[in-house]
Amino acid sequence: METFQNLRVYQLSENLANGIWFIVDKWDSFAKDTIGKQIVKSADSIDANIAEGNGRYNLQDNQRFIKIARGSLNETRHWLRLAFKRKLLTQEQIDKIKPIIDELSPKLNAYLNSLKRKSNNI
Repeated sequence: METFQNLRVYQLSENLANGIWFIVDKWDSFAKDTIGKQIVKSADSIDANIAEGNGRYNLQDNQRFIKIARGSLNETRHWLRLAFKRKLLTQEQIDKIKPIIDELSPKLNAYLNSLKRKSNNI
């Protein structure tokens, strides 16, 4: 079984989470305490669920964690939209984050589909 750190989908999600962390770290305390904590938690949840699912040696469990990761990605998108509309994120910051999300979203789906194919072949 491939370790989660070598998965491109994990690497992308980790990059996203770290990028968001370093942006939020510079916000004032009110912004950090409201949107900041939420966006960091949702972004961290993506790669954490990929890692946890990979540690489950049951393909159905792994699939469930990838679905949770996909939900966390959508939640992260939500918080990013609010942060941008509330002028906590600059266009330049969005331009750095968006390509990661644009690559991560289909990769999560592809990873989930590959797990489904594996479980169908058992």
